[in-house]
Amino acid sequence: MIEHRIDGHTAFLTINNPPANTWTPESLRQLELLVATLNADRSIYAAVITGAGSKFFSAGADLKSFQSDKVLARHFIACFGAAFEALMNARFVTIAAINGYAMGGGLECCLSTDIRIAEAHAQMALPEPAVGLLPSGCGTQNLPWLVGEGWAKRIILTNERVDAQTALRIGLVQEVVEKGQGLAKATELAERVATLSPLSVEYCKGLIHNARNGIPRPAGLALERERFMDLFDHSDQQEGVTAFLEKRKAEWKND
Repeated sequence: MIEHRIDGHTAFLTINNPPANTWTPESLRQLELLVATLNADRSIYAAVITGAGSKFFSAGADLKSFQSDKVLARHFIACFGAAFEALMNARFVTIAAINGYAMGGGLECCLSTDIRIAEAHAQMALPEPAVGLLPSGCGTQNLPWLVGEGWAKRIILTNERVDAQTALRIGLVQEVVEKGQGLAKATELAERVATLSPLSVEYCKGLIHNARNGIPRPAGLALERERFMDLFDHSDQQEGVTAFLEKRKAEWKND
């Protein structure tokens, strides 16, 4: 199951399915619906996702849920795709606090977030080919974008497990912190997000994703200028500039 709570402008999501926080179709559907609910709540500026306990972020799919049943497997993988695409395309900033093993669908969940913080003991892998499967929760598409084709092939095609420091070196995560400090660091980043114009951040995230999604550069540059002008139709643009000139903290309305 996915536990969640809201503190200020940040939603906290916890994968809680002992002993290894594995995914089920039900928990994936729950994640998809929760992201939709948070998207509709304009007071949410960021979300932090982590795993319950100190050993696992998530060990991935619960293989017993489908084993060799093609019908169940099709349903399961559709749930993976819907949940993680929803997470990728969330209006708000998403941050993964990787507090242990992130394997298979666990790592794919992390790859679907905007920012990844790993605790020093974390281990990451996409071992699906070792059991006759392949990463299909967006993993084969997101990993090369983040770390390059060479490392993506090394991780997926040789079943190499990556530790936190290697993940940092290759760009898979943005920071490594001591064990037990991942959630605190992710919360700190979420609080920084809350100091920015929510609509500006939303537009920036969409523009950054344009490059990932193959939007031609001239079209992306034109849209960048268009979005800049779109901000002038909202009160937060004037508030942000005025607050800066008056040397005070902006009060965002996110209207």
